[in-house]
Amino acid sequence: MSKLKRACAFAVSIGLSFASVFFVPGMASAQDTSVESAPIPKKGVVGLSAEQIAEIDRWIEQARQTWQVPGLSVAVVWNDKVLISKGYGVRDVGKTEAVDDQTLFAIASNSKAFTADALAILVDEGKLRWDDRVQKHLPWFRLSDPLASNDIRVRDLLCHRSGLGTFSGDLLWWGTSYSPKQILERAVELKPEFPFRANYGYSNLMFLAAGEVIETVSEMPWGEFIQTRLLEPIQMRSSKWSIKQLEGLGNVATPHKTFLDRSEPIAWMNWDSMAAAGGIISSASDMARWMQFQMRQGQDEEGRAVVSQSRIYETMQPHSIIPISRNRSQRNPTTHFRAYGLGWSLADYYGVKLVGHGGGYDGMYSEQLMIPEHQFGVVVLTNSMTPIGNAIVHQVIDRFLGAPDRNWNQETLDQFRSSRQEFDARIQRATKPLMAMQQPSHPLESYVGNYRCAMYGDAKVSLVDGKLRLELIPYPDLTADLELMHYDTFAIGWHKKFAWFDSGSAHFVFDAKANAESIRLDVPNDDLWFYELNLKKVP
Repeated sequence: MSKLKRACAFAVSIGLSFASVFFVPGMASAQDTSVESAPIPKKGVVGLSAEQIAEIDRWIEQARQTWQVPGLSVAVVWNDKVLISKGYGVRDVGKTEAVDDQTLFAIASNSKAFTADALAILVDEGKLRWDDRVQKHLPWFRLSDPLASNDIRVRDLLCHRSGLGTFSGDLLWWGTSYSPKQILERAVELKPEFPFRANYGYSNLMFLAAGEVIETVSEMPWGEFIQTRLLEPIQMRSSKWSIKQLEGLGNVATPHKTFLDRSEPIAWMNWDSMAAAGGIISSASDMARWMQFQMRQGQDEEGRAVVSQSRIYETMQPHSIIPISRNRSQRNPTTHFRAYGLGWSLADYYGVKLVGHGGGYDGMYSEQLMIPEHQFGVVVLTNSMTPIGNAIVHQVIDRFLGAPDRNWNQETLDQFRSSRQEFDARIQRATKPLMAMQQPSHPLESYVGNYRCAMYGDAKVSLVDGKLRLELIPYPDLTADLELMHYDTFAIGWHKKFAWFDSGSAHFVFDAKANAESIRLDVPNDDLWFYELNLKKVP
């Protein structure tokens, strides 16, 4: 977690803003498919025939090739049936190992519902209440808004109404060595974007706090609790909650950075510090079990309650309203509401209630969508940073509901290409010099020094081989050479390739006596807010 989170925000809003999908018959299927005849449809639902399932299977592979996605895995469930559980493509674009339904992918923000269900277990056991003040369990927890600090409740952590803006503070966990507690203690420096509980602002940090509540109340680390109280009872046998658990495993997908014309493999990134918001790694086969568990309303395969029906029901009820823009409403006229429950995104669609989520990880996107009243669900796991999952889940849902034909694939692909072109243009605007200059406004030595952000930590500017170098200390890989653009503004040339962004600019602010005071960073992207870094020079 999408965790291009537009593809994911990606992802946060079930992806109803995206569209693109076309079906080209006759394409060869990918690896070992598992297809069964569908159950008899319930009243008001068309359902899926075996022929339609086979058609969807062929269509998915064609869509994958069109998108140039290296690999993906899909599961479709209905009642107690698994209609599709299959892999397509390869685990790594440069290799031949095939994806199957056991291949592990990061599900990113699809992990949020696991954290919500973990808290639901503790509510069932009477160890906490949804409306407990967070400070009852985490006395040290603070936000910059005193009202929010004193009154924020456990359920508030799970529905994005803390007052923080979407993705605010995500640089605190991304790549740093800070523990969840240290991240949250630093988050007090973040300024709210809205009054407490007034608006929806997608916050990974509040799910970190939820993870800390689980650990405090259960006296068990978040990962261990998830493993023993959810993954094992649901029989999600291959799923993991840390990339450290991937060591020595063979059937693991490789993340890829996505460009308009290609995908490039990148390394797995450690998300352990934000695991409660997006750390689970799973397979299509295991996620099929997860969806069936949700639609059994918290019961395992033997009918034993892991989470009570009333708690599962509560997690899928609207808690925060997500406004629908006029453009979105015109694109999806049968959607009249969007909301966020406890770890789930919600919307109506052709008269049914959709429950789902998306997830964006460095080099991987996932998408999940269910119709609980008809016990139908679709999940797509990919090793690319594209919204192909949105196209697939909506194509399958439309087939199931008997909705009018819609070319989800082409719509989504066109939107994606347009957004990537705009993203590239943003970088060009951020790094385009105003004029040709051979020297900056001040001697290079004037920029050198240590800088500090109360929220994030320290940064260092040094002179190396006649060039300025910027290092953001909390994440050592955030090191860049600075090339003069104009006056006191420099283009950022990162030493490492990153999934979410490329270049940007660093602007130095000087006082009236020509002493450097601060640095302002402009790194165009849609996930990590470098503008939140208030880097002041340390005397």
